[in-house]
Parts: sequence; C-alpha cells; structure tokens
Amino acid sequence: MTIDRLPSFTGVGLKPEHYRDVMNAPSDGGLWVEVHPENYMTDGGPRRAWLEVIRKDRALSLHGVGMSLAGDEPLDKAHLARWREMITQFQPAMISEHVAWSVRDGIYFADLLPTPATHEALARLTNNIDRMQTALGRTILIENPSLYVDLKGEMGEPEFLVEACKRSGCGLLLDVNNVFVSANNIDRDAHDYLDAIPGDLVGEIHLAGHAPDPIMGQALLIDDHGAPVTPEVWALYERLIGRIGPKPTLIERDTNIPDFSELSAEMQTANGILHKALEPAHA
Repeated sequence: MTIDRLPSFTGVGLKPEHYRDVMNAPSDGGLWVEVHPENYMTDGGPRRAWLEVIRKDRALSLHGVGMSLAGDEPLDKAHLARWREMITQFQPAMISEHVAWSVRDGIYFADLLPTPATHEALARLTNNIDRMQTALGRTILIENPSLYVDLKGEMGEPEFLVEACKRSGCGLLLDVNNVFVSANNIDRDAHDYLDAIPGDLVGEIHLAGHAPDPIMGQALLIDDHGAPVTPEVWALYERLIGRIGPKPTLIERDTNIPDFSELSAEMQTANGILHKALEPAHA
C-alpha cells in the first residue's frame, strides 16, 4: 500500500528507538512519520530497511536539513541526487526544507543559520527553491527558522516567507515553536506573526519543546527539540488551527528522546485540537 498524502492528523519524528512502537501502533489512528533524509542516505543498512517496512503502512514526510536553501552558493548536485534516490525508493507524501543556510566556501556548517529578510535574500531563496523543485520534480514546503538575534531585514518574516511561496509555488511548513521562540528572543508578537500567514499556504505544522539558555534563562530560549510542547505553544497552535482548519501536524523530539508513550500523549492532545476544529461550531 502506498499512502500519497499526509492525513490531517498528528505524526511523529521517527527515531530508531521507536521503530517497533510505530509499527505496532493502531493503523486507524492516522499516524504518519517524518525523517531527516540525510540520516538515511546510505547504501542499504538497517535504518533504510526499517523505513521501507514502516513506509508500507504509514504516510512519510522527508524533512531536509542540509540543502542550504538560503545560501549564496549553488545547490549541491550530489545532495540533490541523493534526495532523488530517496524519493524514488520511498515515495514520500511530503518533502520540506528549512529557510536557512549551512554552506560557505565549500565548507558545511552543521547548523541551520538564518538569513535576513531582505529583497536580495528573497530572490536568492526563491531561485534555490525553484532549482530544488525542478531537480526533484516535486513541490516542497519551506520551514520558518528560529531566531536568537534580530537580523533587521527589509520586511517582516511572514511577508518574506509568503512572498517566497507565491513566487516559487512552494508551500509552508509552519513551526509554531519556532514562532514562539523567536518572538520571545527578539521581542515580536507571536499572534501577529501567525495571523499574517494565509492558511492555504500551510501544508504542515511542527510542534516541539525548547529550553532556557543556561546563562540568560528565559530571556533566550533555545530551540532544542528536547522537551514536551509548552502550554504557550499549545495555545498558539489551538488558536492557529481554529483559524485555518486542520493541518498535518508533527510532534518533534530530537534530543532527550522519551518513551513513545510520552509522544503518544502529545499526539493525542494535538489530535483533540484538530478534531475540535472539525466540529460544526468551527465550520
């Protein structure tokens, strides 16, 4: 069976610790999975074998971390070729990348570095999205970044992202935790940010936890994906879904990996919010 679209329910970032849990999860709950393709760009091996088995019964999203879409260097042709191979084998329902750069002068930095929202950066990002979509033969989603300093661009970040989507034909992966973290760190309004995003551009939503900086505390939040979703982020998410309707939603946990039961509880919370949006009062 091939599932060619993400259901408007909650998925989970798939980790090796949870392969069996995902395989044994009820098939009628709409559970889907997302992976970083860079972790599976190997010649065979157990990870790819597990993913092949899980993909038979679960919708799959590939969420890249290494394309450097916002960079000023040409996209890596070898990396695009590896992406194409992953798409051919696993036929993902969705593919996405970050609005970030990670390569300069041929050196790869293992980080997702943000770009200022300038007209020059917008043109560069749009061109790179077009190159990626053309090379892969697929429409992608782009994810909003987490910010730790105000980059003082020429336009607001929502306007920047929306314009990139309109020019390139891509969609938006809206990370609500990133919106909250950035709003806290550079003193902007998270509600205004989310309200500026047209619902029809949103193809997927991410929810995750964060941590206070060891020195600066709550004045600087770190997007570490190492804790449960906070009440503040849940509130933003519920308000967003109430406005734009149900969207495929992912629970991310990349550090401090918990038991699958803890992630399942968060998925149930998200599914409750998604189901509520389908009630007649929200029609």
